[in-house]
Amino acid sequence: MQDSFAQKKQSILRDISTNGPENLDASPKGTIDDHCIPIINLINSHRDMVTTSSCSGRVSVYLEGTQNKLVSKGNEGKWIFVTHDTSNLENWYKSIDFQYVHEYPASSYETRSILYKFEALILHVKCRDQSAANKLYSVAMNCGFRESGIGSNYNVAIRTSIKLDVPIGYLEGGDIYRCFVTEEYLKFITSVSFDRFQENFKKLEQLNNAIEKNIINAPLRADGDDHDDDNTQQKGTKNKDWETIEERRARMKQEGLQRKEELKKAKEYASN
Repeated sequence: MQDSFAQKKQSILRDISTNGPENLDASPKGTIDDHCIPIINLINSHRDMVTTSSCSGRVSVYLEGTQNKLVSKGNEGKWIFVTHDTSNLENWYKSIDFQYVHEYPASSYETRSILYKFEALILHVKCRDQSAANKLYSVAMNCGFRESGIGSNYNVAIRTSIKLDVPIGYLEGGDIYRCFVTEEYLKFITSVSFDRFQENFKKLEQLNNAIEKNIINAPLRADGDDHDDDNTQQKGTKNKDWETIEERRARMKQEGLQRKEELKKAKEYASN
């Protein structure tokens, strides 16, 4: 008989396998990003992990809603343009009927702003237990996903701080998109986004490789159990390249003490 995690994973994998243009999921896009499929398949090949949501990174032009403006669902907030790939990013602004103006709205509070946004990769992964969650979290942190965290029920959010969030215009009269920056400026922030996409996909590949090396293909203990416990840590029978949270804290503390000592010696040397 399957345990509750295995049952939940089987249900999620069934939904993933049938996802497509004819069977949309609950996300705004409705389908899984192509760039995320390899890492989703990799994570889901592990018995103790299953992906619950993902975004490979995107550029969007977002019209704020009438209330609680930054909430994308409801209150009339909507995407004017969105892409998860660089192939249709160039000259995106020519597809929008912008009216270029040289003035700003009288009140930012009452105005529905138009925002140009770059948002980086994000993955949510449900893990079987704390041990599996710690492993994934440690690998993500070591790959530079410093905004990652472990939530309730061993749900790991993998995030990084590569982002861009720029107001470029506002809505007037219910259907007129006023843009108070020039096409040259839009071209500039688009070129910045190309660089962000490259960095984002590089980190995605790095994360994929690290998960494959340190989790999927990590050597098991002699008894075949890859779960952590205090005894194995002390005996040194578990071979791993990733850090636990406690190990990372201890390493950072030691490195901080070492830098402090080096600075002290440098000051003493300078005073002589």
